[in-house]
Amino acid sequence: MDRQSFHKLCQILVTKGELRSTRNMSTEEMVAIFLNILAHHHKNRVIKFNFTRSGRTVSKYFHECLKAMIRCQKDFWKSPEPVPENSTDYRWKWFKNCLGALDGTYIRVKVPEREKPKYRTRKGEIATNVLGVCSQDLQFIYVLAGWEGSAHDSRVLKDALSRRNGLKVPNGYYYLVDAGYTNGTGFLAPFRGQRYHLNDWRDGHRPETPNEFFNMKHSSARNVIERCFGLLKMRWAILRSPSFYDIITQRRIISVCCMLHNFIRREMALNPIEHQVDNQFVDGTLETNDYIGTVESSEDWSVWRQNLANEMWNTWNGNRE
Repeated sequence: MDRQSFHKLCQILVTKGELRSTRNMSTEEMVAIFLNILAHHHKNRVIKFNFTRSGRTVSKYFHECLKAMIRCQKDFWKSPEPVPENSTDYRWKWFKNCLGALDGTYIRVKVPEREKPKYRTRKGEIATNVLGVCSQDLQFIYVLAGWEGSAHDSRVLKDALSRRNGLKVPNGYYYLVDAGYTNGTGFLAPFRGQRYHLNDWRDGHRPETPNEFFNMKHSSARNVIERCFGLLKMRWAILRSPSFYDIITQRRIISVCCMLHNFIRREMALNPIEHQVDNQFVDGTLETNDYIGTVESSEDWSVWRQNLANEMWNTWNGNRE
C-alpha cells in the first residue's frame, strides 16, 4: 500500500470507523501496526519490538482497528454490476447480465480441540470454508467466513442466501459457479463430464462440441474468483497459516482482509503483486428487490444454458469461416 492510500484508509477509519488517536498513539501508528500484523502475520512480541510498544498495547489497537473496519464495511464492498449487452470483453461478452463469479476456499484456523472434527477438511486440515463472491474486476462483492471445513460449498451458499444481510441475487441475473454447485436459477454451472479447466485447452486443443466451447468460456470467466483468492492469500500472510486469535476474531480478519483487498485495487492503479498472481493463473447498483432465495436445479435453467452454449458455438464457428 502506498502512502496516499494509507492516509486515505486512516481517514476513512477515523471519520466512519470511529477510530480515535490517544495521547500516546496516533491513528496512523495504530493502522500501521494493524496492517503489519495482517501482511506479515507477526506475533505480538515481534510487533512490540518493531514499534517499541507493549504487547498489551499492540493487541488493544489491533482489535480497535479491526472493529473500525467492521463499522465502515459498506464503504469497502463492491456493488455488483451486470455484464452489459454491448460488452466487448473477450472473457465476459458471452455472459450478459452476469454479476461475477463465486466459489469456496479453505483458510486454516485454530479452534479448540473439541471443535476440530467439525473443521477438518477432506485433506485433514483444520480450516474454515469461506464463500467468496467477486466482480469481473477482481473485487469482492460478498464474503461469508466461519463455516466449518467439513461443510459442503452448496450448504454454505444456501446459508448466505437465507441471511437477512446475506448474498442478494436479483431475478434475471446470475453468478458463474463451478461444477460443485447446482446449475439452477441465478447460478450458472458448467456441463459435467466435459473438458473444463483452462489447462485442458493448452497446446492447440480446440473444443469439439457446443458444450465444450461453453465450458472453455465459462472457465475463462470464472477464473476471476480463483485469481481473487490467490491475490488475497499472497497479500495477507495471516491467511496463509492459522492465526493466534479466537475463531470469532479469525472470521472477522478474513472479511477485513477482503475489504482491504478491494480498497487497494481501487486506490492503487499499479500493484506489482497482481503480476505475480497472473503468472500463476493461465488465463452500478441493482435496484430490484426481487431476489433469488434458494439454490435448486431448474429444467428451464438447463435449457437456457444449452441454448446459450449452442449460440456461442454457432457464433464461434461462423467467425472462423
